[in-house]
Amino acid sequence: MQNMKAKELAAWLNDETRPSPLLLDVREPWEYQLCHIDGSRTMPMNTVPANVAQLERDMPIVCICHHGMRSMQVALFLEQHGFSNVINLTGGVDAWAAQVDNNMPTY
Repeated sequence: MQNMKAKELAAWLNDETRPSPLLLDVREPWEYQLCHIDGSRTMPMNTVPANVAQLERDMPIVCICHHGMRSMQVALFLEQHGFSNVINLTGGVDAWAAQVDNNMPTY
């Protein structure tokens, strides 16, 4: 599993020469409704095992949560199930709000 900082992810998303990753937000629905990175897909952590077949194994996947702990667990789970390009967003949406999008609500 790789780790990526918020500013590194922002640079990737702004780079039109690179294919965009799947932004997999593993927080609870109420957290996602409060704030999320544009273009992210919600899949609460407890639903990932049942929905893992919906994810493309070869696509880069950036796992996102509030501070980076739940997303790290999901990223490790995905790697254990054959996903080869999994990245954890260190600091989660909290770091994104502080370093990339100052207009994003925080909690």
